[in-house]
Parts: sequence; structure tokens; C-alpha cells
Amino acid sequence: MRRLVVGGWWLLLAACGRYGEFALPESLGTPAEVSFRFEVLPEPVLMRGEPGAWDAVDALNPSVVRRDGLLYNFYSGFDGRTWHTGLATSADGLRWEKQGKVLSPDPPTWEGDYIAANGSAPLVNDQFLYWYQAGRTPSIGLASSADGRRWSKQPAPVLRPGPRGSFDERGVADPYVLRVGAFFYMFYLGQDRAARQRLGVARSSDGIAWSKLYSNPVLEPGPAGAFDENGLGEPAVWASHGYYWMLYAGRDRAENRRLGLARSRDGIHWKRVSAAPVLAGTAPWNARVVCDPSIDAEAAPPWRVWFGGGDAARPDERLNGQIGMALLHPADVKLAK
Repeated sequence: MRRLVVGGWWLLLAACGRYGEFALPESLGTPAEVSFRFEVLPEPVLMRGEPGAWDAVDALNPSVVRRDGLLYNFYSGFDGRTWHTGLATSADGLRWEKQGKVLSPDPPTWEGDYIAANGSAPLVNDQFLYWYQAGRTPSIGLASSADGRRWSKQPAPVLRPGPRGSFDERGVADPYVLRVGAFFYMFYLGQDRAARQRLGVARSSDGIAWSKLYSNPVLEPGPAGAFDENGLGEPAVWASHGYYWMLYAGRDRAENRRLGLARSRDGIHWKRVSAAPVLAGTAPWNARVVCDPSIDAEAAPPWRVWFGGGDAARPDERLNGQIGMALLHPADVKLAK
């Protein structure tokens, strides 16, 4: 009976055309055993705004992309009532000039009164494509821009929660999109009816119509007592040394957040590199929360990683959030046997 019911569920999903079997192309290069070392700057590089500013309460969720030698950072700002997406620019990743809000929620639409960055903004054909989280039951939307300031939104979400019983039936969030070959791949958080937060993947040829992986989720929370036992989110994925690597935020039962690291040959089967977090807060400003990684893996290592940090352990906002930076050094590189 159990097998018949499950089989029928998969057939129903396949008929809807929203699910499929796929894998990412094997990461180029010979697999290597490599360890990573973080060199963390002690102070934030992008701070909250002044009282009354649109980002006065939290500045989080950096999504950094490079264009013509300039870094564009699309980040989330919270004013105590509403989240917005803003833009900051920098030549070196350390000194940022805020450009103001560029995306805000549109209550008459599916977004309602909630929009957050939590997203990914790759540059495709000299145009910014920005997948973002919005709605009180979170879905993922897409906006495009030629200059990073004026945006055109798709009228409907491009990725919605799944059907009853799925790992993401109560919400999809935290998109991170990379392009490999002819496809976009989106790694994202899914929440089920038990409020479990796990990571899944979807694939698209145009960034609008997505197929979710049949076997989602691709990464589960850790065991009892682990730093990520209470849920996963905010993935950032890149390819190097013959693997795909994923930085992700793990929550413990007290809502402290730290970054974990996993690796995969095909982007579907992931294995944690360590049971311990690879990046935790050590300064007062990020003592309770380290989250939202964004990595500039197109440059030569050490890679720059921007992340959100806070000194209040809460699940969503009022973290006193600010944005920090670390250098990620690959070390002890050896060819895998």
C-alpha cells in the first residue's frame, strides 16, 4: 500500500510537469581533497542605516555580483515594519556606497507586504537576473534589470510551494542560482508542515519555468545536538577542485546560526565536510548569527565571502544584522584517490 501511494504521488507530480530527474554536470577537473580556511574581518563592511532609514534595524542577505570591475551588492534591509531590497556598490568589497532601495513589496500582487533579498543576482548577457523571496507564504519571484536600479518583475512567482506532503509545501525561500551549461540551477530552502527546513534544487532553461528534483530534499538537518539540528537555509554553491561546494546556514534549537560546508560531484548527492560549523561568529556584532553567504568564486582564490551577522538569535528579523566579509583559502590540496 505504501509503495503504491508513493508511486501515484510521483506520477501525479510528473503529469503536472513541475518535477523531473536531473543532475548537475560533473564539476570540471580532477577531484581533490582540499580543506578550507576562513580569514574573517573583525568588523562589518556594510552596516545598518541611521535611525529611520529603510535598513535601520537589519542589513542582511548580501548577494554580490561583479560587473565591469565594480561589485554590486543586492541586500535586504528592514526598517522595523517592512523588508526591502537595496543596492550598494564597491570597487574592493570592503568599502561600500549605498545606493538606496531598488525593490519593495507590491501589496496588490502576490508579494503582499513582504519582500526580502535572500536571493541570487547573477549577470546573464549583461543583465542582472534577481530571484527573490516574497509573500507571507513564501514563494520565489524573478526580476530583471539592465543597471541594477530599475527593475522589471515577472507578474507571478517562478517557484511556488509544493503539493500536500512535499518537503516544501509550506514555503520556498532563500534561492541561490547558478548557471551551468544550458541550465540554471536553483538551490533553495523548503519548509514542510512540521516546520522542518531543508534544502532542495530545481532546474530551468530560462529562469522562469522550473522543474523541481523528484528526490528533494538534497540536504537534511543534522542529528540531535548538532549546530544545524533545527534547520538549514541560505545556500551558496560554487564549483572548484572537482566538486560542487555548498556553504549553508544551520540553526540550532536556540536559533543561533552558523555556516556549514558540504560537497558533491553532481549537485544532488551532498556530504558534509565536517559535523562542526566552518564559520561561527567570534566578534560581538555576529556572536549569535552568521548566515546568508555570498561567494565571489569567479576570481582566483582566496575567494571573498560576504555574510550576514547579528548579535540577537531570532528566526527572521531584528538580529541587529550587518554584513561582514571573510577570505576563503583552499589549503592542503591533494588529488583524491
